[in-house]
Amino acid sequence: MTSEALEVALPAGYRSADVLSFHSRDAEGLAEHVIGQRIRKAVLLNGVPLLLDVRLGEETAQCRIEADGALDAVTLGLVQDALRSILALRIDPAPFAAFVQGDPVFGPLVARQPGLPIVQSASVFEALTWAIIGQQINLPFAISLRRTFIQQAGRAHSSGLWCYPEAPDVARLDLEALTSRKFSRAKAETLLRVARMAADGELSLARDDDPAQTAARLLAVKGIGPWTVNYTLLRGYGYADCSLEGDVAVRGALGRLLGEAEKPTLAHTQAWLARYQPHRTMAAAYLWASLSQPAG
Repeated sequence: MTSEALEVALPAGYRSADVLSFHSRDAEGLAEHVIGQRIRKAVLLNGVPLLLDVRLGEETAQCRIEADGALDAVTLGLVQDALRSILALRIDPAPFAAFVQGDPVFGPLVARQPGLPIVQSASVFEALTWAIIGQQINLPFAISLRRTFIQQAGRAHSSGLWCYPEAPDVARLDLEALTSRKFSRAKAETLLRVARMAADGELSLARDDDPAQTAARLLAVKGIGPWTVNYTLLRGYGYADCSLEGDVAVRGALGRLLGEAEKPTLAHTQAWLARYQPHRTMAAAYLWASLSQPAG
């Protein structure tokens, strides 16, 4: 085993409780485990099983990386990139707060929860496959399928946690490995399709790719629609202007805030969100967060 220690600076007002809550969503803790102010997440990066052990402090995050293999410069660079994502350091909430100052809808939401963080996935491939897994199903079922997906394609780290897989690991699966475990055929086919395209170099998932070009590439893949693309841009790239009118929870939250009896239509939601460009990602995040707040 190879280990390395890193320190990551955290911004003023960092909302560690929100970040910890996000990483606690799988109660079984297969690939992520949260205890106190500590996040332990296992991932495969550059083919190396890694444990990212992160302790959140007031001003910094102390990170210990334990690798079941060589921790070379390339892999360490991927780790540093992943840490920025899982610690929600890609999207600064301050520009949105300034943009909506005095806004009748978002002004009160931001005042109640200033500095709301948006957590990203450790890799773009993780974000994309999680978006596909979560298509048109509720969150508890999506988390259950994600757990199965990791067990089928991932690898166990020596710590006992399971590493989220990379594209070549998923590409080796056959269809039955997923469909026999509650994945719909369409969902399983899409997961295998994007994994094989990414493993073969046909589909670029580099974090520094242009978001517009990424969106066009993903929309050309069978089984991927606008919601999946925007969710991947959000969780994978930390893109600040994702339009998530296709998200049922976003539409439900908007209807609730506007006092409407039914969820707004896709067209209505899209038009309403457009006024918050180029900050639509934060708008969606605050709409999601509003569902846990009292109405009114």
